[in-house]
Amino acid sequence: MVILSAVGFGLMPIFALYAYQYGVSVVTLLFLRFAVAALVLFGFSFNNLRNLHITKKELTLMFLLGGVLYTLQSTFFFSAVKYIPASLAALLLYAYPIFVSILTVVLGKDLLNIRTIGAIIIAFAGLILVLKTSLAGVNLLGVGLALGAAVVYSVYIVIGSGVVKNATPVITTAFVSLFAAISLLVMGLVTNSLNFQLPFPAYLFILAVALVSTVLAIVTFFTGVKIIGPTRASIISMLEPLVTVACAFVFFQEQLTWLQIIGGLIVLAGGVIVATENRSNPQTS
Repeated sequence: MVILSAVGFGLMPIFALYAYQYGVSVVTLLFLRFAVAALVLFGFSFNNLRNLHITKKELTLMFLLGGVLYTLQSTFFFSAVKYIPASLAALLLYAYPIFVSILTVVLGKDLLNIRTIGAIIIAFAGLILVLKTSLAGVNLLGVGLALGAAVVYSVYIVIGSGVVKNATPVITTAFVSLFAAISLLVMGLVTNSLNFQLPFPAYLFILAVALVSTVLAIVTFFTGVKIIGPTRASIISMLEPLVTVACAFVFFQEQLTWLQIIGGLIVLAGGVIVATENRSNPQTS
């Protein structure tokens, strides 16, 4: 289940690149992604909604998660793949466990120990290898957007941990998707960046992002978590950037240098150390 989830998430930037070829804007893609995902996830959880009690504080926090943080993270990441290779963007995004670790220490939610310090050093050494050989020929805006997505996602994870204690993760994700869709709708109307007059193949790739890389990926991840636990699931889910790298090579002939590949593996190793240190680590999306 978790491997299937990682494949779904890993294919997301690939589907996005194909959608961009048909003139789909980032805002249009993300609005439809979250709108479709919210509808499906709410339908999937319909029976559980009847007995659900959500406080105003929890609803406000979910709006912050979906309407602000997840919207920003997704916008940054999906914009990044327009400027830099999807494989590079995926590796940079997966620096997020390190930022989560730093943020929890800064906020006093965790203690700084030798294991955490070692993971941070290892991950940043990997990032240096990933970027050192590519900064001369890579778009710095794209790199900044990908790293920005990782930072925002780390804030999302820290704030979102246990927001709604009496709701299932799928229901929480449905609310987050709903609020993200509302924010993106407003953004699209204000900036006039929504465009629904698209060719049929464009909608196929948009649906692939919504159904395969969002709904299926989320549901299979949480199914896997129930079977093997969050720590093992979070480690296995680190196959996601490797899926992106492989598919980007096959479908778009994107190539990374050996130093970049080694650096990416080192970044993932740092993430594994953090994942095995922390009891729970939410899935990426």
